[in-house]
Amino acid sequence: MVKATDKSQAAGLSRKAFIRNAAWTLMGTAVAPSLLKAGVSGTNVMPGMHNGGFTGHYTLKNVRLETGFEYKDGEVVATQTGLFCVEVEGPKILSVAANKPEANAIDAGGKLMLPSFKDMHIHLDKTFYGDKWRAVRRGAGGVKGMIELEQKILPDMLKNSTYKAEKLIELLQSKGSGFARSHVNIEPTSKLLSLKHLQAALENKKQSFGAELVAFPQHGVFYTDSAPYMREAAQSGIDFIGGVDPYTVDGAIEKTMDFTVGLALEFNKGIDIHLHETGDSGLQTVEYLVKKVQENPVLKGKTYLSHCFCLARISKDKQEEMAARLSDAQIGIVSTIPFGGLIMPIPTLLKHKVKVMTGNDSIVDHWSTFGKGSVLEKAHVAAQLYGKRTEFDLSRMLSLATSGPIPLDDKGVQVWPKAGDTADFVLIEASCSAEAIARISPVKSLYYKGNHVF
Repeated sequence: MVKATDKSQAAGLSRKAFIRNAAWTLMGTAVAPSLLKAGVSGTNVMPGMHNGGFTGHYTLKNVRLETGFEYKDGEVVATQTGLFCVEVEGPKILSVAANKPEANAIDAGGKLMLPSFKDMHIHLDKTFYGDKWRAVRRGAGGVKGMIELEQKILPDMLKNSTYKAEKLIELLQSKGSGFARSHVNIEPTSKLLSLKHLQAALENKKQSFGAELVAFPQHGVFYTDSAPYMREAAQSGIDFIGGVDPYTVDGAIEKTMDFTVGLALEFNKGIDIHLHETGDSGLQTVEYLVKKVQENPVLKGKTYLSHCFCLARISKDKQEEMAARLSDAQIGIVSTIPFGGLIMPIPTLLKHKVKVMTGNDSIVDHWSTFGKGSVLEKAHVAAQLYGKRTEFDLSRMLSLATSGPIPLDDKGVQVWPKAGDTADFVLIEASCSAEAIARISPVKSLYYKGNHVF
């Protein structure tokens, strides 16, 4: 039980602020006495508090950071860490300095600081999460059967889709993700309603969560008349033009891909296409996209293929060739790390410097019964699938969860955090990133642009 030790101090706090302070103590994150003063400008809140978390200017002490690798016989056998003070001002890290345990600062309690995670493939706009439990009930007809199902159930799903999107965002935050790339349905059934409802949820969460949006013609660009709605979406605050299996759904690779590429070029957007097809049509789609990107270099570095399962079905030699071609065109792969009979050649892609990211995709919706919301778990699964067992290899897999930044480079030089970095980070119950990956260590706190949001 937490109780006030200074009656005058407690009297100066609102009941809400006092309870909040108690919650911090129970979390093992001691709040400095200097931060417990009664409000600013007549308000009874702790300085720097916003939506339950600190913002403005503050310092964390006893922060565990990775500082280098420990070697034996030329092999990395451990990760060196130390305790530091990390000063934050606004959305940025102001300084990283020697630890001062006696300082009046927020006590991180020796927890490991890592870059916050990013879910780079998810559908925030359509989920059962936050509503009553429902398992998947799939009928016949493959993708087109699912399109028919969606046409029936989307109107009902849209009734509270903003609320469910917010609950799903909170799940991601609890797992350490402060950012997502969300695909959002654009088709004749929901028109732009899915987009508008999701944008409302993101506006409500803008102080604690970031996102980029992909206009996703789930029902086909031409199989249903989605093209005019896609054009409207391209002018309505989205970041990427999406697509789905052009041969299977629309029956025409080049026609659909030309529309997608043309729309991206016209409105200066990126591209992110769902490609589930595992046969020749899937490979032909990849090759055609590579060709179009090479013809339009402005698309390099902002074009992605989600899933791209066809890469798992081709020969090793062809995988090497396609990885090299994707790398040259700067086309990234966003994978949900499938396993079982379909294992993606992610190590080959990484060897060729292809940008590889991961995400949860569907979470408890009519496509999938599953989904914990953790991209750290996705990185853990990848480590198991590809035999990444050593300290060094495990530490490298963290980049799948963060979509890039990790504390140490391949030579063990500390590259994160640095003064000037955006203050997007997690505090996690682990001794190092290798342990965090291996054990899917629990996330204790999430900070987004300096705001403590979980």
